[in-house]
Amino acid sequence: MKKHTLKRILALVGKYPFSLVAVILFAAAEVAATLYVPVLVGDGVDLIVGKGNVNFEELKIVFYKIGVAISVGFVAKWLVGIFNNRLAFRTVQEIRNKAFDKINALPLKYLDSHPHGDTLSRVVADADEVSDGLVMGFTQLFTGVLTIGGTIALMLLTNWKIALVVIFVTPLSIFTSRFIAKRTYSYFRAQTIARSEQVSFTEEAVSNLKTAQAFCHEKENEADFEKKNAAYKSAAMSATFSSSLVNPLTRFVNNAVYALVVLFGALQIAKGGSGAAAAAAGALTVGGLTKFLSYANQYTKPFNEISGVVTELSGAFVCAGRIFELLDEAEETPDSSLGDLIVTEGKVRLENVSFAYTEGQKLIENLSLTAEGGKRVAIVGRTGSGKTTLINLLMRFYDVNAGEITVDGTKIRTVNRKSLRSRYGMVLQETFLKTGTVRENLKIGRESATDEEMIAAAKACHAHGFISRLPQGYDTYITEEVNLSAGQKQLLCIARIMLSLPDMLILDEATSSVDTRTERRISDAFDKLMKGRTCFIVAHRLSTIKNADIILVMEQGNVVEQGNHETLLKKRGYYYNLYTSQFATPEN
Repeated sequence: MKKHTLKRILALVGKYPFSLVAVILFAAAEVAATLYVPVLVGDGVDLIVGKGNVNFEELKIVFYKIGVAISVGFVAKWLVGIFNNRLAFRTVQEIRNKAFDKINALPLKYLDSHPHGDTLSRVVADADEVSDGLVMGFTQLFTGVLTIGGTIALMLLTNWKIALVVIFVTPLSIFTSRFIAKRTYSYFRAQTIARSEQVSFTEEAVSNLKTAQAFCHEKENEADFEKKNAAYKSAAMSATFSSSLVNPLTRFVNNAVYALVVLFGALQIAKGGSGAAAAAAGALTVGGLTKFLSYANQYTKPFNEISGVVTELSGAFVCAGRIFELLDEAEETPDSSLGDLIVTEGKVRLENVSFAYTEGQKLIENLSLTAEGGKRVAIVGRTGSGKTTLINLLMRFYDVNAGEITVDGTKIRTVNRKSLRSRYGMVLQETFLKTGTVRENLKIGRESATDEEMIAAAKACHAHGFISRLPQGYDTYITEEVNLSAGQKQLLCIARIMLSLPDMLILDEATSSVDTRTERRISDAFDKLMKGRTCFIVAHRLSTIKNADIILVMEQGNVVEQGNHETLLKKRGYYYNLYTSQFATPEN
């Protein structure tokens, strides 16, 4: 899993070759400058042979070289940071773009079956973890590998016997890091899942705070949040504690390496002497030992750095895996190559349609009905009878399991979804207003509309009055500070549909958030809008659909009655019972 994730991350990073090559080159320059400094320091120590025997001229040159090497290393490290940040943020930007594009391409079934907070956590929080952990850690890994390789070569050139001691002990550090890192992965996965659940619960609690307050459910929510917070704390502590063992253990091994170098080096100096004569004879000098100790320290440092980022690396692998799980989800069947839907009359027909959200749980079975072009079709029924499901099928938010839906004889599965959905205008019970001005929200469905047409549509649904009273009128930016009521938001949605002039209409409890007086006015506006258009009207308030051409009464996914208002009342069946439950005396 981790190898597959790493390959995909590397593939994304490889899309920015300039930044990647720059990071590699400047990292190599930084390592080279860093490794050159101990050579100069060791040479400088050997130039200080004893009291009164110091080669100051050579020391000046050594100090000058040290200054240049340190400066080069500093500049190279600075440039590595710049290009690495650019590489990291561009990579994460692409990951987020891909994730957001993927969400738009996913079938509604996925979004309905997954908590929105979890999806949000993958796109935002998990992407940040990838940036902070995986991508940012690549430089440390690359620099570490170069440092290890360079120090090994220099130690072998300086004193191969002591170098072999260092190399022999090194696997202990590697084994320790790898042993613990394998076990921390599962802990970090548990931590990420716990965090996702916490985000989902928080999003749900904030979105429904008014309902929680209305039922005095705040204490229960707080208790539930404390449980999820405790679960996240427990998972995070386990992951952090496990990964934090790596650094002290590797430092212990590295300190042991350092001690062995000092011991073996001191013994060799004691046997071979010191100074220029010893250096000429090839023996280890004090300067050589100083140089070797610096190499030993630099050699072990990458292991400490790598162990230090194990926490971020493990968490980043888990988060990247969760993002890639989202990216690998099956998309809606591509249909851009299919033709556009041509609407002439707007006749909609369902032929033996069957559908279920979950396999084995029947909802709609062999449903057949016809909505003639230009007619108003009202859909009523008890909660869960399949009214909204029918709308989802008409719009192809879900595809039927069996049967066909046609518009003017054209099967909707033979045309692309965009052209199908653009033929419908929808006003839902749940309003959607994007962050932007009132003008931008009204023109979503028809950006080419003139301001005169926009104002006319707003006046038609009685929204112009309250819009004019807003601080900047139609240019008012809709934010939390602009206090619009639920009814006003719904009026804006209705005005938006009136402006877009669709071929067919779907009104799903379109006037549920407005008062009775405004509802009557909107009904008059809808009467004008619906002339000549096929309309599907989902309503619980049966008084709003008495003038429908045909009323479909749904029960358990089937149309059990159909006819106009008067006809259905005379039958004294399902519709009669629904109507009399709202009105004591049926009106004929």
